[in-house]
Amino acid sequence: FLECACAALENAGYAPQTFCGSIGVYAGSTISNYLFNIYSNSNIRESVSGVEISLGNHPDYLPMRVSFKLNLTGPSYAIQTSCSTSLVAVHVACQSLLNYECDIALAGGISILDMQPKSGYLYQEDGVLSPDGHCRAFDAKAKGTIFGSGVGIVVLKRLKDALADGDSIHAVIKGSAVNNDGSLKAGFTAPSVERQADVIAEAIAAAGVEADTITYVETHGTGTPLGDPIEIK
Repeated sequence: FLECACAALENAGYAPQTFCGSIGVYAGSTISNYLFNIYSNSNIRESVSGVEISLGNHPDYLPMRVSFKLNLTGPSYAIQTSCSTSLVAVHVACQSLLNYECDIALAGGISILDMQPKSGYLYQEDGVLSPDGHCRAFDAKAKGTIFGSGVGIVVLKRLKDALADGDSIHAVIKGSAVNNDGSLKAGFTAPSVERQADVIAEAIAAAGVEADTITYVETHGTGTPLGDPIEIK
C-alpha cells in the first residue's frame, strides 16, 4: 500500500516534499496474513516486541505509516467497514476535502489474503463462497462469491483547485452518501432493500443529478442467491 501511495502521488504530479498544502490518507485493509506468519514463527516472535510487530503489520496503523514515511501532514484515518471499506474511505476523504481539513487526499484499500501462490477455501453449502471458484453475479447459476487480493488508491482534490492547478482529471465525484442497514433484515450479512434505496437516493440528491440520466451502475454483485436479488430490487 505504501508503494502504491507513492506511485499514486507521482502519477498525480505531486511530491510531499514540495507540495505546500496538507495531504491526508484514508484507508483500510483486511487482516494481515503476514502478521499471522510472523506470530507463528517463534524465532521472529522472540526477537522483537509485540508492539513492533503490531506497528508494522496491524490494519489500524496502515494509513499512519504512509503518512509517516511520506511526511504527509493531513488527517490519517484507518477505516474498516468490511466490503465497503475503500468506498467509505473515498466518501470520508471527500468530506475532509470539502471541510478544508486537507488539500489532497489519498483514499483506498488493500487486501492480501494469502502469502502462498496457490491456496483454496472450504466450501459450505448455502454459504457465501462459490462451489467452483467462479463468481457469476446476477446470473441464474450464481451460487456464491470468491475473494481475491488487490490494492487501489485514488488521489482526490477539490475540483476548483484541480482545475486551477492544471491537474489531469480522470473523473469527478459529484456526490456520495453512507448509511447502514440496521437490524430490520433477514440477518447480519443480508442486505436491506429499503436502506440501499435510501442511500442511493441520498447520493443522487447530493450529486444534484436526475436518476434517469444515470447510464452506468456499479454494484456489489456478490453472485449469491440471497444478495443479488435484493441488490437488483
